[in-house]
Amino acid sequence: MADELSSDRRISGHGVATLLGTWTRPGPAYVALADALRQAVLSGALPLRTRLPGERELAEALRVSRTTTTAAYDALRDEGYLVSRRGSGTVTTLPARLPQPGPAPTRPTSLRPDDLVDLTTAAPQAPEGLHDAVRDALDLLPRYLPTTGYSPAGLPELRAAIAARYTERGTPTTPDQVLVTTGGQEAIHLLVAAHAGPGDRVLLEHPTYPHALDAVRAASARPVAVPSGPDGLDLDLLASTVRQASPRLAYLIPDHRNPTGTSLSADERVRVRDLAVRTRTLVVGDEALTDLTLDGPEPASFAGDGTAAQVACLGSASKTYWGGLRIGWVRGHRDLVGRLTAQRAHVDIGSSVLDQLVVARLLAERDTVLAQRRAMLRERRDLLRGLLAQRLPGWRPNLPPGGLALWVDLGAPVSSALAALAPRHGVRVAAGPVFGVEPGLERYLRVPFTEPPERLERAVDGLARAWAELGVVERAPAQAEPSLVVI
Repeated sequence: MADELSSDRRISGHGVATLLGTWTRPGPAYVALADALRQAVLSGALPLRTRLPGERELAEALRVSRTTTTAAYDALRDEGYLVSRRGSGTVTTLPARLPQPGPAPTRPTSLRPDDLVDLTTAAPQAPEGLHDAVRDALDLLPRYLPTTGYSPAGLPELRAAIAARYTERGTPTTPDQVLVTTGGQEAIHLLVAAHAGPGDRVLLEHPTYPHALDAVRAASARPVAVPSGPDGLDLDLLASTVRQASPRLAYLIPDHRNPTGTSLSADERVRVRDLAVRTRTLVVGDEALTDLTLDGPEPASFAGDGTAAQVACLGSASKTYWGGLRIGWVRGHRDLVGRLTAQRAHVDIGSSVLDQLVVARLLAERDTVLAQRRAMLRERRDLLRGLLAQRLPGWRPNLPPGGLALWVDLGAPVSSALAALAPRHGVRVAAGPVFGVEPGLERYLRVPFTEPPERLERAVDGLARAWAELGVVERAPAQAEPSLVVI
């Protein structure tokens, strides 16, 4: 019980009112309120172990009677979604056993591995310009053959190219502020391991990139969730959580968040940087998807003018160009780069020279390469949304202005069951809970649009068959649940 009641988050009555939006409907008000709060917990909009406002405060914020809020809280306590203790307040939790969909058939279908469309990884195939970049890199390779080939901080020309890219985006950067890593995942692990150890708190958005959560858990640190909703990150809640939890590190995805697709505005970036400086908290912005902006202008640099030592950025060639290029990087204060370089030497003393030369060449030709990449992804995104509208009209996908995937509200908490059943119908998908810092997100499914058109068509056909076999009964529009989706 003590663990259930310990909380790093509190939400005010006004915050709950803003979160719930229009929650009323015909019938008893306390039932509608309980349904709305329950859905907020299941969706992850209200993370577990969040302390709710008192019944009187919530009643005033929602402009209902205290009887309504008391009855709603009592119903959710009986169901196991809230737990209370004198002096500790009322805290969100989950029942020991959640309602499950009907059983799926146990008889497997005879599918070969090649027949499966794997949508668990959001990564496109190599761009057309990769072959030319590899050929150019091979021409440059002989000059490095007389050396050891080790470059703990990265090849000077690649560090210079990355620094120039940041400078072009409005963040003046010198090569000694850049560390080249073996993929963006190594960059995340280095940053977490350098700042957090057993029991230390690390703040993450909920939902978030699963491998970032893996890095936190690998360090035996404690992840602390801040929900990211349909309008993006709640900066007031972010600030209060930083003050209350005092995390050693905050990991954010400012551009085209994986998986929700939202981004920080220019003003919000300023507020986050100010928060980092004011609280002396290292805030890391993962910009791996920044270059994959499909609609509108490219987002402003997360690091701003680059003067805040408490702000670091990381990037990767894997999402922008090709997963086979295991090159990532960290952009930060030179002292941070020096510490990470020294720490990296314990496990990895340099990235592939050839891969670094290829990425340097791709950065030099990025305008051409990225224009083709964005056009292809834009077409596939629109195709996937059209296919879902035709075959699965009850699903509600978002329309991300960038990135690699749709975040889909299924309308029922059956994401894990659907993901388990889908391979029988020729498709693999990642269920919503995979991206959760806290339990929940069972209403949501990430569906990448990175596969070629014919494979996307096969994938949607398979999902439609799996959905039909799952047998979810959708409510009529008049009985729809409140709009609390995280998309």
